[in-house]
Amino acid sequence: MKYITKYIAWILLWAPVQLFAQQTPVLPLDSILQRVDRNNILLQSYALKADAFKYSADAATAWMAPMVGVGTFMTPYPGQMIMDDRDKGSFMLQIEQDIPNPAKLNAKKRFIASQGNVERAGRDITLNDFKAQARRLYFNWLVAKKRIAVLQENEKIMITMKKIEEVRYPYNQSQLSGVFKASAKIEENQNMIRMQEGAIAKARSWLNSLMNAPGNQLFDIDTAFRPVFAPAASYDTAALALARKDVFKMNESIRSMQLDIESMKREKKPDFRVRFDHMSPLGAGMPKAFSAMGMISIPIAPWSSRMYKSGIKAMQYNIQAMEKERSAMLQETQGMLYGMQYEIQSMQQRITAMEDKIIPSLRQTLDANFLNYQENKLALSAVIDSWEALTMMQSNVLDEQLKLYEMIADYEKQLYR
Repeated sequence: MKYITKYIAWILLWAPVQLFAQQTPVLPLDSILQRVDRNNILLQSYALKADAFKYSADAATAWMAPMVGVGTFMTPYPGQMIMDDRDKGSFMLQIEQDIPNPAKLNAKKRFIASQGNVERAGRDITLNDFKAQARRLYFNWLVAKKRIAVLQENEKIMITMKKIEEVRYPYNQSQLSGVFKASAKIEENQNMIRMQEGAIAKARSWLNSLMNAPGNQLFDIDTAFRPVFAPAASYDTAALALARKDVFKMNESIRSMQLDIESMKREKKPDFRVRFDHMSPLGAGMPKAFSAMGMISIPIAPWSSRMYKSGIKAMQYNIQAMEKERSAMLQETQGMLYGMQYEIQSMQQRITAMEDKIIPSLRQTLDANFLNYQENKLALSAVIDSWEALTMMQSNVLDEQLKLYEMIADYEKQLYR
């Protein structure tokens, strides 16, 4: 009964721990990218800015508030001789309203609203940058997991050699230095594992920040995932112009500037103003009177038209400059993508050669040396040399794989930037 109680207590103690371990979510890369798109705080700010431009555009069609004034009209100064009641002047009420040209207001509204589209295009650029950053972090995590698996596997060989040295030492078949050397290699291997665990923790924290989650929130990645390089079917500038987000933003900026030009052209249209004055005489014998006046501006006057004509010319030059910049950017991107494609393909060939030819040869060398070592035909130092050569080559392969994965992430970033 005592043992049964102890067993039940052990189950109750460890069951929550095991349940927590099983509940650690595994997030594939696509899920992380979707969460970044949905939850990132900086990306949410772009929508708020776009909404702000929407309301600013609505405000652009508002009229100025009417002006109301009260005072006196043709009232003599104190101490003046008044010959007749008519000379006392009048009490005056004045109302004035500016009436802007509707064409001007609507053109300005369209221009301001177009800046919201520029902000939304800016969000797409930032999202593409965040996705590229998330891919690089995910790939670093993936390679770090591979490194840990390789280091743990190689550590088993070194632990076995250390045990063999410890068994042989009492019989004078090995030296104590061999035990110490194997222990040092094991500890060095452990330090490398710790370094990779730190890299994983760093990647997890940064990914959490991109997803707007607590930095210490636990999750794991899909270790079966392998980045695949899929080159684009074509790199012509027309296709790139449709794919790249920065080109789309530049197009929206050009369109906004064109709407600004249309708004400036409307400046040559006149504005209006109406004013009504009501006079109540302060003396007897005078009737109540009023004054109604309508006014119109003359923006085509030479000293006034220079302002919007020069502004239109400057904006047209800016549009031409942006169009040239867009063409240059597309041409540069085309060459860059071709270069990245060839570099990635070359990297893939090098990795394949290392994995299919070099590592198997080094592994066979280690196996042969280890077998001779077990039969006491070879010194421990020779086996350690072959073990280090294999470990270093496996590390080099993983370094090259990480470079390849990061190049794929940069390629996708440039393709859709």
